[in-house]
Amino acid sequence: MNIGGTLIAGPAEGPLKGNISVPGDKSMSHRAIMLGALADGTTHIEGFLPGDDNFATAAMFEAMGAKITWHNAEKTSLSVEGVGLFGLQEPEQVLDAGNSGTAARLITGILAGQDFHSVLVGDASLHKRPMQRVADPVRLMGAQVDGREQGNKMPLAIRGVSGGKKLHGIHFVSPVASAQVKSCVLLAALFADGETTVTEPKPTRDHTERMLPLFGQEVERLDAYSSRLKPSGKLTAPKATVLIPADPSSATFFAVAASIVPGSDVLLQSIGINPRRDGWRRVLIDMQAALDMVATSKVGAEPVADIQVKATKLQGIEVNPNDIPDAIDEFPVLFVAAALSEGTFVLKEAEELRVKESDRIATMVAALQACGADIQEFDDGAVIQGKSSLTGGVTVDAHGDHRIAMAMAVAAQCADAEIRITNAAAIATSFPSFVDLAQSIGMNVRWEDA
Repeated sequence: MNIGGTLIAGPAEGPLKGNISVPGDKSMSHRAIMLGALADGTTHIEGFLPGDDNFATAAMFEAMGAKITWHNAEKTSLSVEGVGLFGLQEPEQVLDAGNSGTAARLITGILAGQDFHSVLVGDASLHKRPMQRVADPVRLMGAQVDGREQGNKMPLAIRGVSGGKKLHGIHFVSPVASAQVKSCVLLAALFADGETTVTEPKPTRDHTERMLPLFGQEVERLDAYSSRLKPSGKLTAPKATVLIPADPSSATFFAVAASIVPGSDVLLQSIGINPRRDGWRRVLIDMQAALDMVATSKVGAEPVADIQVKATKLQGIEVNPNDIPDAIDEFPVLFVAAALSEGTFVLKEAEELRVKESDRIATMVAALQACGADIQEFDDGAVIQGKSSLTGGVTVDAHGDHRIAMAMAVAAQCADAEIRITNAAAIATSFPSFVDLAQSIGMNVRWEDA
């Protein structure tokens, strides 16, 4: 996929040092916009992630009648004037989720409950990603969803219920461990008669369950695998500002960089440590990384911590399968940590990586092999034999995947020469300030055309 944007990265010129504040959590930024748009009253949000993915969510809800006001030039502070749970208007144009699978899958649940017709599109990458996982449950609830491959691929045409009818509650047993699927069903359940229960094969991130009560809608957690929602009939804007903690997925790039560049010492500030997002830290600790939580607190409904990271020699491990859903977005850069560790790193049961913005197993294997890493690809993961350094002087393709581009920029810090990373412009979807923050702690990375 040719989307442009080339990074030139590495090798690091010395230890990485400093304190760093990464932007707000992308997943929670999506949800705050969505719930704010569906609430009665005005929701105030601080710490919003100003990335293209989240702007796509904002634009879709503006197209359906919500009013969004930005309060600073950085677009991290905003208010959402909601239209109420049943106040969305039929959009005049297609709704464009851009590159965001989270936006597309979660909004499918909301659109399923509307009495109008909508068409949901995205970019070329998003049109390749599976959507039947969310189309099937909302169809069971009474919505009509059509798309390519019997509704498995976008564009999706979604027609909810009409004539004063509602969706009906279901007990949905998800075949995949996916917070996007769970959240889609819970959001559709807001518009349903009766209660809805979602059961997953493994626990996944619970930002939707934590945020809904802020808007007056309780979610009952039956156990680690099941959640139940009985719709209250309305959402109400919180009186307190909705605070978004720093994104742990973004923090992981710097945690790995500080771990592998000798002599490094970096403090990551106010990082979300929700257990369902903390898998990256558990994996690195199992690899004997030097990570210390030096302060803990709470931001809204989410736990956060300052995390001190010092360089150490990482060790290969076999990843605990229970940590995989909690670290699914961080594996590209965890592959980099493994490639520069001692011993053997084994990842199994991670086939979900193949249906992200790119096939992240195949893409990372190709990129790391080009840099001399010893990595073998399997259907559901990879086996990596660690080395002390990587080979530079090569060009690798990020295939329009923001996390691949940033992961390879981290890998380049321990290469013997510069690495060119093409098709890296998608960094703007999740972490537009990545290069500036990386440079602030001493990482050697720049845009080629700068």
